[in-house]
Amino acid sequence: MAPAAWGHAPLRVAIIGCGHVGLVTGACLAAIGHRVICVDRVAEKIRMLEKGRLPIYEPHLAELIQQSRAAGKLTFSNTSGRAARDTEVVFLCVGVPLLDSGEADFSALDSAVQEIARAVKTTKLIVERSTVPVETGKQLKHLLSVYSRSHRTVFRVAANPQFHREGRAVEGFFHPDRILLGVGDDRSERTLRRLYAPILKQSFPCPVHARNCPPRKPPKLLLTNVHSAELIKHASNAFLAVKISYANVLADLCERLGGNVDEVTQAMGIDPRIGSRFLEAGIGFGGPRLPKDLRALCRLAERAGADAGILQAAEDINLRRVDVLFEKAKRSLWVLKDKRIGLLGLAHKVGTDDVSGSPAVELWKRLAAAGALIHAYDPQAMAEARRAHSGIACGADAYEVAKNADAVVIATDWEEFRNLDWQRVRDMMARPLVLDCRNLLSPARMKELGFEYHSVGRPGD
Repeated sequence: MAPAAWGHAPLRVAIIGCGHVGLVTGACLAAIGHRVICVDRVAEKIRMLEKGRLPIYEPHLAELIQQSRAAGKLTFSNTSGRAARDTEVVFLCVGVPLLDSGEADFSALDSAVQEIARAVKTTKLIVERSTVPVETGKQLKHLLSVYSRSHRTVFRVAANPQFHREGRAVEGFFHPDRILLGVGDDRSERTLRRLYAPILKQSFPCPVHARNCPPRKPPKLLLTNVHSAELIKHASNAFLAVKISYANVLADLCERLGGNVDEVTQAMGIDPRIGSRFLEAGIGFGGPRLPKDLRALCRLAERAGADAGILQAAEDINLRRVDVLFEKAKRSLWVLKDKRIGLLGLAHKVGTDDVSGSPAVELWKRLAAAGALIHAYDPQAMAEARRAHSGIACGADAYEVAKNADAVVIATDWEEFRNLDWQRVRDMMARPLVLDCRNLLSPARMKELGFEYHSVGRPGD
C-alpha cells in the first residue's frame, strides 16, 4: 500500500538487532509504509534474511517481510553506524540478558551505542525498544554524548517498550491495546506520533487482515517520561508472572482440598478487577522475557531498598513448578529408569519456536536425568531444541512419539495436541498414561477413552 494511502509521510527507520523484537518491529513498520533497515552484527543472520529465511518463527512474520522487501520498504545490513547515519529514527532492539549475578549484561547494547555515536553527525532520535532496566535511557544519553565525534550532534533518547506476546506479536503490533511513549521533549513525541499515525486511527486496515479486518478500537496512547516507561514494561511483565504463580498456588490447594482450579480461576477472571488472562495453572512460565523481567524487578527493588517479597515469592513458586510436575510423573510411573515417555511440546509457549528458559525443556532434563527414554515432538521448536540441547531425540509427529510409550506428557499447549485422535494414541501406547501439564484436555473425555489421566489442580489428580 502506498504511503499516501496510510495518511502519513514515511520515516526512515533503523532497527538495531534482528532478534524477535527487532524483526517484528521492523517488518511491521515497513508494512505501514516506513522505509526500514534492520541491522545485526551476526553476518550469517543477515545472509539468511536476505535469502528469505527467518531465524525465528512468528505467525505472519515471513509474509510481511517478503511483501515489504518486494515493495522496497525493508532491507538488511550488518553495519549499525551507517544505518543510524542514514535514517531519522533508530530503534535499539539489542538483547540485554541477565548475568548469573542477576545484573543486566549491557555489553551488546554498549557496542551498538558506541558505533552509532561515532557515525552520526546530525540530530538523531534513539528509541529503546527492548526491555531494559530503569535509568538505561539516562546512561544511553550520556554514552552517546561522550562517544560522539561531533560536538554539534544532538541525541534525543526515548523509550517505546513493546508489549506483544510471542506467537501473536505481529497481530499485537497492529492491534495493540496501548502504545507507550516515554519521551523527554516535544520533538521526540511528534516523531513517534508520526511513526504510529496509521495504527492510531480507527480506520486502520491491518495488513494481516487485508480484506476482512475485524472491528477495532484505536489503542490508547500513553505519554510518560523515559524512566516511567522503562519501569512500566518491567512492572507489567512481573505482574503477569505473579498471576501465573498465583494460579499455580491455587492449583496446589485444589489438589489437596478437592477443588477444580479451572472453575476457580474462571470465576475469578469474570471480575474485571482481576481478569482471566494469565490466570492459568500449569507448568509455569519460561522464555526470554517473564523470568528475566521478574528477576530484574526484584533486583531493582533490592537496590532501591524496597520490599520485593511478592515478586520473590512469584519467582520461587515458578522455579518449583517443574519439580512438582516431575514428582507427579514419578508417582504415576513409579520407576522412571528405562520408561519410554513421549513429550509433546518443547517451546516455552505456543506460537513460537523459542526454547530459551522453556519449562518443557527443563522437564525433559529432569526426566532424562532420572533415566527415562524420551522422544519429543513440537510443531515448531524441534530444530531450536536440538540446536540448544544435542541430547534431545525427536519424532516426526505426535503419534510417533506416543508409539509404545509408557506415558505421554503434554508440556506445550499447541492446538494440534488438543485435536489429536486420542483413541489412536491410546491404542498405540504401551500404557495409556497422560500427564497434562497445561490442562489442555478434558479429564472426563480422557477417562472415557480409558486413559490414566493427570492434569494440574483438577479432580482425580
